[in-house]
Amino acid sequence: MKLSLVEMKPGQSGVISSIKGGAGFAAKLNQIGLREGKSIKKISSVFNRGPVTVNVDNFQIAVGYGKAIRILVEVESIEENSSRG
Repeated sequence: MKLSLVEMKPGQSGVISSIKGGAGFAAKLNQIGLREGKSIKKISSVFNRGPVTVNVDNFQIAVGYGKAIRILVEVESIEENSSRG
């Protein structure tokens, strides 16, 4: 299931599937380690349009709401996680 970083719940993990934006936007995210195919885990977010904190390659990165809503992540559904256990 695809969700934006904003829609993910804290603790959820996934792989960045797409970035909505131009080449410049994607290049800026690439510089901080966020690019398609990267595994990430959402750490926290601030209620009401605040920044989103994610863990990428053992680094915590804070991303503003406007950027986070344009980063789509393929996350595993709860049913998939429970069936593995």
